Amino acid sequence: MIIAVDGPTASGKGTIAQALAAHFGLPHLDTGLLYRAVGRQVFLDGGDPDNGGDALAATSFPDSLLLDDALRSEETGGLASRVSVHSSVRQALFERQRAFATQPGGAVLDGRDIGTVIAPDADVKLFVTASVQARGERRWKEMTGRGLDVAQADIEADIARRDARDMNREDAPLKPASDALILDTTQLGKDAAIAMAIEVVEERRATGG
Repeated sequence: MIIAVDGPTASGKGTIAQALAAHFGLPHLDTGLLYRAVGRQVFLDGGDPDNGGDALAATSFPDSLLLDDALRSEETGGLASRVSVHSSVRQALFERQRAFATQPGGAVLDGRDIGTVIAPDADVKLFVTASVQARGERRWKEMTGRGLDVAQADIEADIARRDARDMNREDAPLKPASDALILDTTQLGKDAAIAMAIEVVEERRATGG
C-alpha cells in the first residue's frame, strides 16, 4: 500500500505521515528533507539557490547530510523552497523518491507533489492543509519552545511566501491530486488529526477506492 501525504509547510503532514507509517507498519520518507539537503548543500558550497546550475550540483549531497540538524531550521526550509523550483533538481531527485514509493510492501511518503507526480498511482492520497495563521502559530510555538526569539508575524509572512512559491512554480506545483482527500487541520490538535487520517486510510482500504 502506497500512501501519499501532501500539503504546505507546517500543515502537520510530516507528523501525520510518520503516524500512518507506524500504524500500518510501512517505511516512511520525508521527501522535503531531500530538498532541504539540496538547499543546505548549496549554502555549504557558497552557491545561489536561485541559480539552476548551483542547485543541480547540490543534488549530489552526501547521505550523511540527511542527519544534519541544520536541515530542520527555518533558514534551510526557505532554501529548500527556492531550489525546488528548478525542474532539473526535481528530476534529479525523482528516481530516488519513486524507488522508495514502489518498494515491495509499499510506503508512506510526504511532500508537496507525491500524489500528483511521484506516486500518482498511490492507493491513498491525503492533502493536509491549515490556515496560514494556524500554521504560523504552530511553528512559532515550536521555535520559541527551542529557545529561539522569533515573531509570529514574521513566521506567517515567510509561510505565505513559501506557499506562493510552491503553488506557482512551473514544475510540479503544490496542489491536491484530483482524487486526494482534503484534511484541514486548522481546528484539529495533533492527536485528532492523526486519528482522522488513520480513519480515512482505513476507510479507503476497506472500500478499495
